Amino acid sequence: MYFISTRGNEKVTGAQAIVQGLAKDGGLFVPETFPSVSAEELETMMEMNYAERAAFILGKYLGEELGEEFLKESCAKAYATFSGSDPAPLVKIDGNLYVLELFHGPTCAFKDMALTVLPYLLKKSCEVTGNDDEILILAATSGDTGKAALEGFRDVKGTKVAVFYPEEGVAKMQRMQMRIQDGNNVFVSAVKGNFDDCQRAVKRLFASEEFNAKLAEKKIKLSSANSINFGRLAPQIAYYFSSYLDLLTSDQIEMGEKVDFVVPTGNFGDILAGWYAKQMGLPVRKLVCASNRNKVLADFFAKGTYDVKRNFFRTMSPSMDILVSSNLERLLFEISGRNAALTAERMQKLATEKEYSITAKEKAILDEQFFAGFSKEDDTVEAMYEIFDEYGYAMDTHTGVALAVCAQYRNTLETEDEKKKDKTPIIVLSTANPYKFPQDVLYALSGNDVKDSFKGIKRLNLLTAMKPPRCLLDLRYRPERFKGTVENDLDKMAELILHFADGNIIPVPDAPKK
Repeated sequence: MYFISTRGNEKVTGAQAIVQGLAKDGGLFVPETFPSVSAEELETMMEMNYAERAAFILGKYLGEELGEEFLKESCAKAYATFSGSDPAPLVKIDGNLYVLELFHGPTCAFKDMALTVLPYLLKKSCEVTGNDDEILILAATSGDTGKAALEGFRDVKGTKVAVFYPEEGVAKMQRMQMRIQDGNNVFVSAVKGNFDDCQRAVKRLFASEEFNAKLAEKKIKLSSANSINFGRLAPQIAYYFSSYLDLLTSDQIEMGEKVDFVVPTGNFGDILAGWYAKQMGLPVRKLVCASNRNKVLADFFAKGTYDVKRNFFRTMSPSMDILVSSNLERLLFEISGRNAALTAERMQKLATEKEYSITAKEKAILDEQFFAGFSKEDDTVEAMYEIFDEYGYAMDTHTGVALAVCAQYRNTLETEDEKKKDKTPIIVLSTANPYKFPQDVLYALSGNDVKDSFKGIKRLNLLTAMKPPRCLLDLRYRPERFKGTVENDLDKMAELILHFADGNIIPVPDAPKK
């Protein structure tokens, strides 16, 4: 299968798209055509475990080039690192409401679903394309991608991984996870700015001929672990299919019945994976895009204008504190009739004028397939409390945003009778373990406000009886390795990366005695 750029005529293979990460014209790679999954194939997938299902979906895009057996082996190894027997369990809350738990991986966030697989895909893609340069994974993170990328690529031969995160824009546990990272090929730095500043800088470094030429002199090639890389996006398609298959195998639905998905999203990659699943034939009625107070996506779906000329808010759901949603470009490309010139023009307008608008026809396409809403902080807290109070189910703050918007979506049904009649399953994607945000979750569930994250974990454990992940508990005993902060300045950030590329690795400090 070939992949094309959303902004031009560049056409590459899947392996080339994974190695390259971003198209040379600044666009994102999309499949030349969407493969399909038939009802017969869905029936076959019902008998598979999660790793086998994921390999099957990946095979639709990459199997011919990378090999079906390779994908099976890679997914089996990747998901063996998850806790429990199912990497993505579907939990029934009540009636037609389900939660898809995507946080059982090594870093307790949904990014593990893809970033445990990506190192295998990247290494094989380098072999297939004949690339013998060292790969430098450069990523911006709003909290979870960074740690998952660092952990996924830690000490992987032939790679280095560098992560920028906003100095004040991530939760304490997320920050600690990155700053204590071990490995001889990793680098982390805070940036004096927000996530959009980090993401903008990373994209500019990818586009900089001068910067890439300096790396080339060192036999180093840039690639990405953000969802701008199709190799990061593709594994996420699998859990939409797997959750549907779980409903089938548990006799909750019949083959062909439609379901809704509610997705907390900031950068639009997670919900775009659901839209890709729908294009492949998954019976999806609506994709519900849930935003927090930074409601640029909700406003876009409501008005048809993407406008970043607005205040930026720091919220209790920091991974969604984003104003420029990179993956929306892929959807824009599709609803425009795959008009690359128009997509490039809109992205240029966003960069220079801070906004762009779509046509009435395009908005009608979105209205048919999506519902979008946003949740204020108090609404998020209320949604989290109500579910815990009634069902004893605790969730993180991002999932709380999704539950609040889910209620808004259900209220769009015209009458109470219709609400009662509507039996369409609603699957809410849960993107992080509640213990990654212990203080905010504890406050939402009990009203108690504690200043220390580890006290928050202890009290949350007493309240919910949920077992805290060992990897989070151990953070308090791990010395910080990456304490640096850089100005929001492209030259200074480039200098840091080049210094790291030269082999200057910050040593791992000795752990203090407990």
